[in-house]
Amino acid sequence: MNVVVFGKGFGKPRQVSLSGPSAGLAVFAFAAVVLAAGFLGGYRYSSMTGSGVSTAELGSLAADLAAQRGSIDAIRQGNEDTLDALAIRIARMNARMIRLDAVGRRLTEMADIDPGEFNFDSEPALGGPEEPVATAGSGVAVPEVVEAMTALGYQLDHREAQLGVLESLLMNENLQQRVYPQGRPVRSGWLSSYFGKRTDPFTGKPAIHTGIDFAGKLGDEIVAVADGVVTWSGDRFGYGVMVEINHGNGYATRYAHNSENLVAVGDEVRKGQVVALMGETGRATGPNLHFEVLQNGRRVNPVKFIRESS
Repeated sequence: MNVVVFGKGFGKPRQVSLSGPSAGLAVFAFAAVVLAAGFLGGYRYSSMTGSGVSTAELGSLAADLAAQRGSIDAIRQGNEDTLDALAIRIARMNARMIRLDAVGRRLTEMADIDPGEFNFDSEPALGGPEEPVATAGSGVAVPEVVEAMTALGYQLDHREAQLGVLESLLMNENLQQRVYPQGRPVRSGWLSSYFGKRTDPFTGKPAIHTGIDFAGKLGDEIVAVADGVVTWSGDRFGYGVMVEINHGNGYATRYAHNSENLVAVGDEVRKGQVVALMGETGRATGPNLHFEVLQNGRRVNPVKFIRESS
């Protein structure tokens, strides 16, 4: 086979003779070149016009998918941590409610209240219409957990409300007991003169005794019969050295003829606190305590308050 080659560099056409093995090799090489060119052209054309997604874009999408998968795993782990925290909180709320119930039952016994009035073992009675609550989205990831926490919250509110009422009752009762004049104003001695009409020890004439007297020894301790605030501490005509205590609720007490006062005006005193020492100052025939109880500014018989303490 003869092949004629034309070209400016050759000057004149040249003739190449191909025969035998050289012809086969030439044909094979030409065919390989044609096939390679076709494959490369087809691949390039498919990349640009076939799927519309290049290799670089496929790599970017794969990276995005991996990032989203990591984000989903992080959210799942966060939800699991949240559920664990909720479970721990429920356990703590349960323990708190158990303690509140125990304290409530104890306070009910201490206050001597009918157990049916403050029953810490039963659910509170509820009522009233319900309106739906508008929420964005479901707002409930695990209904069982949320329902348990809501129920415990209601029970805790109920228990705390009951304990608040009980505490108020006990505090009021305790306060009333502490500010109400009760008991003997002396730790030793005897009742030597009653309230009301008597013969005046200095003039021998009938007179009104505005308190009661306790005879004793010089220096015997005189104690407050209720909590209060000292409103007088010093000499007073007829009373000698005297202490007056205001207890609130219209009550006040006076302790007179003292040898020494142990409190000053403005001091807060407690029931049973020593406020003075027995003496014989003022109109007194010997060591004694003149004790008065005033109710709304009017002097009343102290014996009643002494007897109520027994």
